[in-house]
Amino acid sequence: MTDYLQQAGLALTATQLSAAQQALAVALTVPTAADYPDLYRYPVPKLGEGGSCSLIDELEAEPWDIAPQFGGESLPLAQQLLALQALLDAVLAQVPADWLGVYCRVPRPEADVLLKLAYRGLPSRAEFPLTEAFAAASNNSKVGRSGRGVVIDDVRQWQSEGGAYYECDPKVRSEVCLPVFDAAGEVIGILDAESAQPGFFHAGHQATLAALACALSAHFVSLRALAKSAATVL
Repeated sequence: MTDYLQQAGLALTATQLSAAQQALAVALTVPTAADYPDLYRYPVPKLGEGGSCSLIDELEAEPWDIAPQFGGESLPLAQQLLALQALLDAVLAQVPADWLGVYCRVPRPEADVLLKLAYRGLPSRAEFPLTEAFAAASNNSKVGRSGRGVVIDDVRQWQSEGGAYYECDPKVRSEVCLPVFDAAGEVIGILDAESAQPGFFHAGHQATLAALACALSAHFVSLRALAKSAATVL
């Protein structure tokens, strides 16, 4: 626990994280496919010129399909995605953010990307490239590359001071973006939470989100193994 906090750069104590992990475990329910009728697909907005910003009022005609990255729809993939959905529900019961999403790091020929696997809130882009250029304007990519968490109490102040920020919803005023590590300390994904209220993510909320990051690790390891197997077959 202390290792995660130190590596992610969070100003929390091991006691806070431990308590949050216990509360998250208690809040988890057993998910079923009936609760989440379409695990594999979600709507995505059209992207602006150069893909630098989302056009939140215009959706692509076809939803984004997660399954091809992992070799197609399968029971192992469904089980992992159901677990992610259950984790989101448990976290949002304690941290009522306006947006929450989890992203797994997957390979691409040009550069790895963060692929969104589950979320709650408005539609947003499916992938964030893990490139230096994209990280200059995106906290998701920045955290995915650096492994250091970002806590923003006021987005407008953050932007005025030159902070990176990829805007999907202009109403967002505060944000927490945290890395997910594997056992070796490699960044294998991130989570991102947003609120329309400035200063929304107090220490208790941050601890719950850190607990989510720790819980995501085993799921992302399994999902990356599925993606690797699919790439080998191809």
